Formats: sequence, C-alpha cells, structure tokens
Amino acid sequence: MAKQEKQALQQVAGNGLLSRRHLLGLGLSGAGLAASHSLVAQESGVVFSIPQWSRQPGPGSSPYGSPSPHASHIQRMSGNPNPTYPGGGASRSPLQYLQGSITPNSLHFERHHAGVPAIDPAGHKLVINGLVRQPLAFSYEDLLRYPMVSRIHFLECSGNSGAMLRSATADSGATAQSIHGLVSCAEWTGVPLSALLEEAGVLDQASWVAAVGADAASMGRSLPLSKALDDVMIALYQNGEPIRPEQGYPMRLFVPGWEGNISVKWLTQLKLLDEAAQFRDETSKYTDTLADRSSLQFTFPMGVKSLITSPSGQMQLNNPGVYEISGLAWSGHGSITRVEISADGGRSWADAELQSQVHDRALTRFRLPWQWRGSDAILQSRAHDSRGNVQPTRASILAARGNIATYHNNGIQSWSVNSTGELRNVYA
Repeated sequence: MAKQEKQALQQVAGNGLLSRRHLLGLGLSGAGLAASHSLVAQESGVVFSIPQWSRQPGPGSSPYGSPSPHASHIQRMSGNPNPTYPGGGASRSPLQYLQGSITPNSLHFERHHAGVPAIDPAGHKLVINGLVRQPLAFSYEDLLRYPMVSRIHFLECSGNSGAMLRSATADSGATAQSIHGLVSCAEWTGVPLSALLEEAGVLDQASWVAAVGADAASMGRSLPLSKALDDVMIALYQNGEPIRPEQGYPMRLFVPGWEGNISVKWLTQLKLLDEAAQFRDETSKYTDTLADRSSLQFTFPMGVKSLITSPSGQMQLNNPGVYEISGLAWSGHGSITRVEISADGGRSWADAELQSQVHDRALTRFRLPWQWRGSDAILQSRAHDSRGNVQPTRASILAARGNIATYHNNGIQSWSVNSTGELRNVYA
C-alpha cells in the first residue's frame, strides 16, 4: 500500500480498526478480494458481452416466491432427531449470510417441544378464563376482526449461545449460526393482549397469566399480569403474512424482549391466576442454575448482546486489505445505543456505526471498516443499551454463575483470525 494511502486511512483503535468515515469509501478504495478483482477486470480490458440468460424469456410469475437456486446454501441448521424426544429440537438462523436486521420468515429460527401441530384454524379456540368476570372464547376469525398493532422485535431462545457456557474448550469449528442462531427479528402484527383481558374483566386478586399451547407437549408458561397488560400481543402475522405453522399458526403469544419460550406458540388458553402456575418449563427447565446448584427463576428479559456476523467463524480472509466488520446487537431491556468493536481481544475499542433503523428490543445492524495486515487478530463486539446495560464478558458470567449455567448467555463472542486468514471461535 502506498504511503499516501496509509496516511489517508484513519486508525481509531488497535490492530487496524478504522474510522467510520471510511465505510462509504470501501467500494472505491478496496475491500478484500471484491475490489481487487474489480481492478483486475478494469485493467485487463474485459469486453462486456450479453450473457445467455439475457437472450431469452425466463419463467413467468409464480403463486409463491422462492429463493434463487444459487442461494440454496442459505438455510436453517437443524439438529439431529432424538428418538427419545419426538418432535423436540431446534433449527438455527444463518446469521452470517444475512444482511439488514429483519429475518425472512423461512429462515426464522425454530424451537419445538413436541413438533409442529397441524392445526385447522376453523377448529381452534383461544380461551380466557380463571380470575375474570366473564370467561371468553375466541376463534381465529374472531381475532381477525379486532384492531391490530405492528411492531418490530427480536425473538431469542434463552438457550441461545449456551454452548459457550457449558464447554470449557471453545469449539473452533463453530459458526455464528451454530452457536448463536437461535435469535431472529421480524415485524409482528396482532391484537394487544390488554384489549382481550379488559373485555374479560380481570379480577383484583389476579397477578399472573398462565399461557398454554395446543401442541402435544401442552407447552405452558406463566406471565406476570403487569407485563401482559403492557406490551404483549396475540400475534397473527409475521412480516406481513400469517405466521407459519412452525411459528405458532394460527396464533401465538408474543412477549417483547423476554426469553422466547414464554411467547407460547399455538396459543389455546390464558388462565388468570393469583400466583405462577409452576409449569415444567419454568421449574425443571428455563431457570438459571448457579454454582451452588440453586436456581434463579423467572429471569425473563434477555440481556444486552451483540455478535460479529462477518467476518466470523469458518469464514476466510483471502488477502490483506480493508474489510467491513458487520454484526447484530439487541437487548431485551430497550434499544441499542452503542456498539464497540475490538480487533485486539478487548485491549482497545472503537465505536461502530449503527446502520439499521434502531427499534426498541429489535436487532440492530452495526458496521466498521478494518484494515487486516495479515497478522493475528481477535475480533469482538460489545453492545450498550438505552437502560445503561453493557454487554459482559464470558468470564464475568462464569464467575457470577459458575460453570453449570445454561441459559441467558449474553457474553462477548471472540473470533480469532490467524495469519492465513482463517476465522475460529475462541474464548478470550
């Protein structure tokens, strides 16, 4: 690189992190192989020719869209079936291949406890009973007649990133998808739960809502009444279309910012109670086990968190140059106000640019240019939210909870880059 170009690139933190003002210039000044190939093409005098696909008409319109066959590798990652747990399991969003902050419906992560029930909406009912003045039953068609709201929010399984807490040795072959793919973001549209509860008439002694799904596991969770009356909805649409069966069709509870398990799918009952129902999935599971083997219960909100998605695990930097570091940040406590990036394992930090429109409790895209000189590096990101929370390190989480923790890991992710440009998951 010429001396003049070196002086033009303003470094803002150690190991090559550059000023955000260089983001707009990446396409002109060079960013890895893409720019070098472009320069080679220009210098070699390549002659433009009309490709074969531009010489004849293609297929016409279709009843439902599908991705290009050349993007067929962008898929959810599913675990192996477990014969002792029929229908259970999860599939993870391919975070490293996506851009923006909205997850396509076909790539939104899944988590099931007894598979996906084949529900006929004509026979499905949502019942509200318990400590109410008048029990109510709603059909799918009934709910479609109510005024609806639309909000953009993330949804994250509380077990997301749990492998980083369970294993003492980092999985060097892991990807953003395999470790952190149980988080997605969508525009959710539905009926505010407060409207239905007001219609049922909540009695004074009620303080909890027990939500139950229509799957074979009768999945159930307890929700504090104060939250139910605040911002919870009965979601009927996701990104503009009816929610898909794997996301709870015909209706699901959606609880913004809280662990995904409480947003009960295939919702069929809301029972008002004076105490928590103590379902299986809020006693034996979805609790935070501490070092002394006691457990914290009802730790609902998901912590402030971020993740570098590119470059990330199993990706390859093919030659030294200027690259864009990009990733996602989110918090169950509010909106993202700041994301810092480090290229030297946390010794120095630089502020990234928040590129997507920042929504409350939604995924936020961040970016920062980085000049990789062909030497070792450790890439990290650290998020801040509107409540003043700062993303912790993995070591601090283990120090507070011990080494048998499973849920609610929002610790900083570290990707190592070696001299050949290979990226691996490490603990730093």
